[in-house]
Amino acid sequence: MAGTEQQAGSTNEDEAPEATASITYMVPRKEISMVCDMEKWRRSQAYADYMGFILTLNEAVKGKKLTCEYQVSPTVEKLLELLATLERWINETPPVDQPSRFGNKAYRTWYAKLDQEAESLVSAVLSADTCAAAPEIAVYLKESVGNSTRIDYGTGHEAAFAAFLCCLCKVGALRVEDQLAIVFKVFVRYLSVMRKLQTTYRMEPAGSQGVWGLDDFQFLPFIWGSSQFVGHPTLEPRHFIEDRVVNEHHQDYIFLECIKFINEMKTGPFAEHSNQLWNITAVASWSKVNQGLIRMYKAECLEKFPVIQHFKFGSLLSVQPTKP
Repeated sequence: MAGTEQQAGSTNEDEAPEATASITYMVPRKEISMVCDMEKWRRSQAYADYMGFILTLNEAVKGKKLTCEYQVSPTVEKLLELLATLERWINETPPVDQPSRFGNKAYRTWYAKLDQEAESLVSAVLSADTCAAAPEIAVYLKESVGNSTRIDYGTGHEAAFAAFLCCLCKVGALRVEDQLAIVFKVFVRYLSVMRKLQTTYRMEPAGSQGVWGLDDFQFLPFIWGSSQFVGHPTLEPRHFIEDRVVNEHHQDYIFLECIKFINEMKTGPFAEHSNQLWNITAVASWSKVNQGLIRMYKAECLEKFPVIQHFKFGSLLSVQPTKP
C-alpha cells in the first residue's frame, strides 16, 4: 500500500508528464452492479489508489492546525474559484414553494447547471497538456454533490469528491506540496458548500438516516480531523463534546467544526442524536480514534454495496486488478 499511497497522493513534478502521456482517457462508468462484484472493487487499482490517497492526506495533516502555514498553489486557487461558483449558483437558485418539506426541487435546477458546465469548470483547473482529462475528471465532480433524482447526499458523494481530487493528483495538477491545502483549503471549502446545499434544499441523507456517515452526511472530515489531534498536549477525545472546547478551537480543527455544525443543526442530548460520535469520547487517544475511524470507513462505507454500486471507474481510477 505504501507505494500506492505515494503514487496516488503525492505526484512528483518530474513524474507527471510521463504518467499522463500514455493515458487514453475515458468517461468513467459503473462496474459494480451486484453484491458479488464487490470483490472486483476490493482488488481494483481504483480501491488501492483511493485508499492510498486518503491515507496519504491523513498522514500529511497529522498534528497540524487549520491555521498553520502551508503553500496555496495556483491549482488550489482555481479549485476554490470552482467551489465559489457552485456556491454562487445556490444563491442564484432559491428554493421553490412545494408541499414536501424535504428534497426541494430547485436543487434539480442547480444540478442541471453543474451538469452542463462541469467540463468547462474542470478544464479551467487543468493545464493545456492535461485538459484532455477534463471529461473523465468532471464525472467525479458531478457525482460529488448529491443525487438529482432522490435529492439526497451521503458518503458515496463525498467519496466522489475525494476521487475527483485524487484524479487531479494523478494527472499532476495537484502535487505533493499541495497536500495540506487539499484538506485545509479545498476539502474544507467543499464541506461548507455541501452544507449550504443540504440546508438550502433540505436534502435527505443518502441511505437510511445517513447510516453510512458519522453524522447524517459525512465521514472523511472526522478521519482527517482526528488525525489533526494526534499528539495534542491537552485535548483528548473526551473533550470534543464540551461547548467551551468547540467554541475556542473549531477554527483550528476540522473535527470540532463538524461538531459545531451538528450542534447548530440538532437539538437534544448529543449521545442520542449522534451516538456513533458520542462513542468516540470513550476512546483513550486520538491515535486510536483515527485508526478506528479508518477501519470503520473501510467496513461501513467502502465495503457496502449500496454505497459502492454508484462508484464510477475510468482510466485514472481503474477497475482493473492491482498490479502485483
